Amino acid sequence: MPRFSANLGFLWKELTLPEAIRAAGRAGFAAVECHWPYDVPVEAVLEALVETGLLMLGINTRQGHNGPADFGVTAMPGREEEARRYIDEAVSYAAAIGCRNINAMAGRTGRTPAAESAFRENLAYACAAAAPYRVNIVVEPINQRDAPGYHVSLVEQALETIDAVGAPNLRLMLDCYHTQIMQGDLIRRLEAVRPYLGHIQFAGVPLRGEPDEGEINYVNVFSAIDQMGWDGYVGAEYRPRGSTEEGLSWLIPFRAAIIEERNRVPVSDNRAGLDPNRHPIPSTGADPGSET
Repeated sequence: MPRFSANLGFLWKELTLPEAIRAAGRAGFAAVECHWPYDVPVEAVLEALVETGLLMLGINTRQGHNGPADFGVTAMPGREEEARRYIDEAVSYAAAIGCRNINAMAGRTGRTPAAESAFRENLAYACAAAAPYRVNIVVEPINQRDAPGYHVSLVEQALETIDAVGAPNLRLMLDCYHTQIMQGDLIRRLEAVRPYLGHIQFAGVPLRGEPDEGEINYVNVFSAIDQMGWDGYVGAEYRPRGSTEEGLSWLIPFRAAIIEERNRVPVSDNRAGLDPNRHPIPSTGADPGSET
């Protein structure tokens, strides 16, 4: 049975991040992830994580000083200094809260050769910065319908970049929503990229709602994820039709097993021994922006 993570970039958006973490714990999620937490003190986030026993699985680097028009700058030629400020900020924040993954947002580049070169160089920098804290950098293909011009939209493009950089902590984040729109064949594709996977996300297609609607049979997908031996988490990154609680009926069959597993296995992660004062969060002066 997959272990589900609540993406708080979309779920419980009406709450502060610490309160959203607590809401996710009460709802039966096994972990959480978010988009841009940088306006929230690390102490408040860490307190909520420790209180609930949940892991923070992922955060994004900032979108850039142009916000959604940039949608990331890691692959933006000529903006390497800005990109690395955001990387440093994300690594510091992730280290302070025990976060496992950082999505180094590439940006809308049109996929030029210069952009790919900048992307690879900045990813190598990010991987080196994150490695001492046991943090992975992830590359996420994002569909061209929602984010026209985004640098990485196909799984094969992400794998080519990962192979070229060659860092052991550079992984693939496969969002079933984006990949279904661009390429489909989800189960076979997930099986094929298993050695590269750092995280999996899901949402209904085409509306990005709850997984019990749309063209994807997630009962089959979740079963296939189990059968291929995935021992990580699967992130619920969807926009609720109404309130978050009203849309959680898809989770009911899994809740009892999730709670039993949470009570049986003690939390073991890289939060232990981390002192937020040792990892100050650098100020970038940037707007956290909108959603992925």
